[in-house]
Amino acid sequence: MTEGQHRSGTTTNGARVDDARRIYTRSGIGDRSGFGRRPALVVVDLQNGFTDPACAVGGDLSEVIAATARLLDAARTAHLPVAYTAVGFHASRADGAAWLRKMPGLAALVEGTHWCEIDARVRPRDGEPVWVKRASSAFFSTPLQTFLIGHGVDTLVVTGCVTSGCVRATVVDAVSYGYRVVVPEECVGDRAEGPHAWNLFDIDSKYADVEPLERVLAAVSAPAAVAPAD
Repeated sequence: MTEGQHRSGTTTNGARVDDARRIYTRSGIGDRSGFGRRPALVVVDLQNGFTDPACAVGGDLSEVIAATARLLDAARTAHLPVAYTAVGFHASRADGAAWLRKMPGLAALVEGTHWCEIDARVRPRDGEPVWVKRASSAFFSTPLQTFLIGHGVDTLVVTGCVTSGCVRATVVDAVSYGYRVVVPEECVGDRAEGPHAWNLFDIDSKYADVEPLERVLAAVSAPAAVAPAD
């Protein structure tokens, strides 16, 4: 197996993961992209509605929150660009009709309410934007792409929830726009272990480098990671 591809195999059916890995390796799928020189961090939807089990679509993401807080500290120390997203709908829910037909539980996420606020354990600092979105990807109808271009970013570190939904959609769009993409394994989570593990495996194989948090912390702290933009 290639470096970094061991992770999801420990939490899904081992034989099936091994079969998939053999097929992918034979097909030339699963190499590493690595870090560029100018990373940025996007925190996807770590809002109360997803991190508080009291919400219909929430769950206990305490470990993800704690890991992301560590990464935020390192990114801020290195003066990396940081941005957040949160899912939120108008009180009428008319702006999310198609998505809400498939996931009616998201109707609890009304813009301006507690459920749309970023979890206080990873709250943004001054100058770190929070963009409300009504689709899975952090890029869809938000200024994220303009933000990244403006900062001369070539690598996007994606954290947040959920792995099988908004994290995956953001990763796919990021690589489609030409960014190197890194997903710290401990900094993403989902409502169910199966979708989380299989999507991490597939993300790592096709779109991004899924890496242990310690390796990502070391990379964002390296001198090359804080080279000034042109």
